[in-house]
Amino acid sequence: MKIQDRQIGFDFPPLVIAEIGINHGGDLDVAKAMITLAAKAGVECVKHQTHFVEDEMTEEAKAIFPPNAKVSIWDVMAQNALSANDEIALKAHAEALGLIYLSTPFSRKAADFLNEINVPAFKIGSGEADNLPLIRHIARLGKPVIMSTGMQTIETIGRSVQILRDAGIPFALLECTNLYPSPPEIVSLRGVTDLRAAFPDAVVGFSDHSIGPDMALASVALGASILERHFTDTRYREGPDISCSMDPAELRHLIDRSREIHTALHNPKQRTAPEEAVYRFARGSIVADRELRAGTVLTEAHIWARRPGSGEIAAYHFDELIGRRVNRDLSRNTQLRWSDLD
Repeated sequence: MKIQDRQIGFDFPPLVIAEIGINHGGDLDVAKAMITLAAKAGVECVKHQTHFVEDEMTEEAKAIFPPNAKVSIWDVMAQNALSANDEIALKAHAEALGLIYLSTPFSRKAADFLNEINVPAFKIGSGEADNLPLIRHIARLGKPVIMSTGMQTIETIGRSVQILRDAGIPFALLECTNLYPSPPEIVSLRGVTDLRAAFPDAVVGFSDHSIGPDMALASVALGASILERHFTDTRYREGPDISCSMDPAELRHLIDRSREIHTALHNPKQRTAPEEAVYRFARGSIVADRELRAGTVLTEAHIWARRPGSGEIAAYHFDELIGRRVNRDLSRNTQLRWSDLD
């Protein structure tokens, strides 16, 4: 798939997405500062969350308290959401820094707003991964979609995927665990390979809520092409997602190491040119394991393999020499040549 000018897929370095989310606490200046730090760390893409609370929730949400917050989910979003004008300014700030700006719409109104301000793609969060009417509405807008699949199975995500397929839009599926933070006991790296096997037409990635970069980096070795993690300027900030957020130094680490892993993932199993110097001394050559007289018919007791590998007959030819006759006297540890054998 392609978002703006960025090609995304197994053959390309992983796209790291720094999710600002609601870590700014509803403060535009803080949000801008976070995006600036993410850009300085080398990120290509930042992501926000677009909340129009009245279109997103009903009054019942005021009685629901998330496990990572001390107030209701309604109050969390009402206190941390940016206004429409602020988000327009935030998008302009990100794009002025050369970044791809994405956001997750949590309602139909939010999706329409993001479409109006011309985001290049949509991110669908795990909570909306089975919200078929919202997914259908977003798909009709005709832009690429990245969808997290936390709290879903391969079977339950199938209907949502079919909506994206029917719309004919490029899409990515992110393995995700929705506990903030997620301990390794419930994180599913296998989910990356399961998604790749079940949906071969999808770009597959990993949306990480664990602590530290390890799970996200491991997912690259399994074929993850997108890495999404929450981002903050400092972990000393208050907020429901801060505990599983990376700071600028960790973001830089994630970008660099994920690219290295991606490079190594695509290298075939072979002896490389830089290894040749090592190969010359590290492998063994066939030598006489005792003094041998001309005419000796070789058995395993007569020969062995020892370093260096500068001899004419490599250790992997050992079995071919058994039963051959030597045609000259050889002292112990003499490297054998093919011309020494009848």
